[in-house]
Amino acid sequence: MNKIATGFLMLITFIIMTGCKSVQKENYSFYVGTYTQKDSKGIYKYEISSEGELTKTGLVAETVNPTFLVKSKDNKMLFAVGEIDENGTGFLKSFRIEKDSLQLISKEESGGAGPCFVALNDENYIVTANYGGGSVGLLKAEKSGKLSSILNVQQHVGKGTTDRQKEPHAHSVWFHPTKKELIAVDLGTNQLWFSTIDEVKNELVLTNQKTLEMAEGAGPRHLTFHPNNKWIYVLNELNNTVSLVKEKENTYYVDTSISTLPEDFIAYSKAADIHITKDGKFLYASNRGHESIVMYEVNPENGKLKNIGYPTVLGKSPRNFSLSPNEEFLIVANQDTDNIISFRRNSKTGKLTFVSEISAPMPVCVLF
Repeated sequence: MNKIATGFLMLITFIIMTGCKSVQKENYSFYVGTYTQKDSKGIYKYEISSEGELTKTGLVAETVNPTFLVKSKDNKMLFAVGEIDENGTGFLKSFRIEKDSLQLISKEESGGAGPCFVALNDENYIVTANYGGGSVGLLKAEKSGKLSSILNVQQHVGKGTTDRQKEPHAHSVWFHPTKKELIAVDLGTNQLWFSTIDEVKNELVLTNQKTLEMAEGAGPRHLTFHPNNKWIYVLNELNNTVSLVKEKENTYYVDTSISTLPEDFIAYSKAADIHITKDGKFLYASNRGHESIVMYEVNPENGKLKNIGYPTVLGKSPRNFSLSPNEEFLIVANQDTDNIISFRRNSKTGKLTFVSEISAPMPVCVLF
């Protein structure tokens, strides 16, 4: 073979190899938090392929009711609530992430009964939402993952107007992406609570606004921030709506709200979780009862939502869901039918198409 032919062959081989690399897709592992009331023993690990197929790795940590999980910023640690009421408090555990296991580092009280949510910021402050206690707990983690004891507890007061709102029920708490601010979502008091952290005293301090009232009986549960960091979408569990919250002159207010359900649906249903895409074009929320994921298109000018459909989740009680890191897939945890399903997501239309299903014991949290 002459030099020209040899060079041409090498060029073709290079193009083919680099071309293959450019289209190579990645598999992703994810953790599943559960209620340990039936067959579950704790936290499990699963994988989704580049085609959306789900496989189970197995149990990675035995722990009671790890119903919400979060990772450290460097992905070396995992923090899990223990949603129980033991002498008026639940627990928070920290784990070191290893290949197919989680190694317990420490365990501390969460600051109230029934913790159902945990979040942390870049300074390794950790906050828990204690549903049973109606409070927010403040802790801190060392670089090793070791938790401090509880530093401060913000006890909520007040009530709403429905049977689920006779006392405070903190359901989630979120660090604002760009401000030194936390937003606690309390289903019981029917309010958003705004705070900052006094890093000298290690205390939660309410801002001047303190709270924002939602519509009567709304029952706020979770929220998500639009990537422009100007709009907040609050998912209201009890009246099945998403409220668009905006800010003017340092004061938050509810701009508009939209139902998560079809107009002709009158049976029992309660909204559960909410997520927005990184490009801010599409937003999704889950309906327990209607057993669906509601899909919305986001108006880039004013943030208002347009409903574009309700694909079924092929199960019951989709308590939690998550977008894969590349946002090609959406994974749903169906609590009452012990299964997880995956949808392929069309990035242009926002529409979801069912791909795969796998069994999982009482799954209630999906964490990539």
